[in-house]
Amino acid sequence: MARPPRAVFVTLLATALCLGLAGGARAVPGSARSAPPVLAPATAEGAAPTSLGVQKALAGILADPALGKHRGVYVYDVAREKVAYATGASTPYTPASTLKLLTTVSALATLGPEHRFSTKVVSAGKGSIVLVGGGDPLLTIKSSAREDYPTRATLQALAVSTAKALKAAGVTSVTLGYDASLFTGPAGNARWESNYLPEGIAARTSALWVDEGRIARGMAKRSESPAQAAAGWFAKLLIGNGIDVTGAPKPKSAPAGAEALARVASPTVGQIVEYVNLHSDNDGAEVLLRHVGLATKSGGSYTGGAKGVEETLTKLGLDVGKSSIYDGSGLTRTNKVTLDVLAGAVRVAASKDHPELRHLLTGLPVAGFTGSLEDRFGSGGAGPGTGLVRAKTGTLTGVHSLAGMVRTRSGTLLAFAVASDSVPVPKTLDARAALDRAAAALANCGC
Repeated sequence: MARPPRAVFVTLLATALCLGLAGGARAVPGSARSAPPVLAPATAEGAAPTSLGVQKALAGILADPALGKHRGVYVYDVAREKVAYATGASTPYTPASTLKLLTTVSALATLGPEHRFSTKVVSAGKGSIVLVGGGDPLLTIKSSAREDYPTRATLQALAVSTAKALKAAGVTSVTLGYDASLFTGPAGNARWESNYLPEGIAARTSALWVDEGRIARGMAKRSESPAQAAAGWFAKLLIGNGIDVTGAPKPKSAPAGAEALARVASPTVGQIVEYVNLHSDNDGAEVLLRHVGLATKSGGSYTGGAKGVEETLTKLGLDVGKSSIYDGSGLTRTNKVTLDVLAGAVRVAASKDHPELRHLLTGLPVAGFTGSLEDRFGSGGAGPGTGLVRAKTGTLTGVHSLAGMVRTRSGTLLAFAVASDSVPVPKTLDARAALDRAAAALANCGC
């Protein structure tokens, strides 16, 4: 989705403040002198928050009965590398979509932020070609009039290049196969609710799909065979570019070592991570989970991916001993994660030791402006967090969580996670508002 100018400004400004990069204005190109500073430089650490100070700032909010009985918060002082305050954090929580922080930080760590996924076409003999899926979660049929960020690879571009290569070789008629064997295991997670796939809440995960398996872009309903649907679209695009396609596309293994006739590359992993966290994209997260499984040699299934995420988090220094991870999106309620691990993903991404993980931070929604926080922090005591809190949301029935980062009034960068998985259903909006107030209290805290 195109970013409104004000949202873009606040996104960049909040990132600079949170990472301590804001300073005096630089000289404007072509200008004879520097513009006056808009903001004073952010200090490296700021005044040290005290456990008592943070406790006082949060006590009244965490006592809100709307949060139910199992509620907690974990706050970490990033600059000083120590816990600032924690309560109710000793037992794991159902994280809902805040689990995406763990999936995406693992993707950045194992694949690297500049890695791209390729969708290609290879020759399978005279007059035979195979469309091979490379696990691009954002592959689409063709560019839309209002282009999303990031710019997506398209089947249309792949068809144009393929037709050109075939014609150059004197080929104008082909049979088309498709290969989605990069990922293995069931396409749906056995721990998801039974209505998730039929109702389009989640897609059947595939290494080859367009528009995340949707029947039509923007619609909820998904194809029961995303790879076959993608191949069907590709056949139509080839025909439109002067290549006759004989028969219907069929599953076919690409010959080992076959050279690509044409290929298109996805956005970078860093850009995909930003998209997944900004929009809380369940399907993109599930694709990244399987890539983590492959990168860690745990396999391209969702179980292999979950194992790979736990292994990667451990290598990053996070203790997952009390946590259980079963998917990449947080859709299953059987996921259980401690708050220090959720905040820990943000902590390591902000560390000077891990610049390769920064896209986790830059993709976090900005309170009151972007993504899943666009319509939050507007009232009820949460106003001080507007534009300053950057956090991933998590929501299931009875479950609400928020994990991200904020710089306090005194200049300290905090990573935090606050959650409840025992919210009475009638108190859903009240509980969500309480979490917003807690994050805003940290932003407004002298501590």
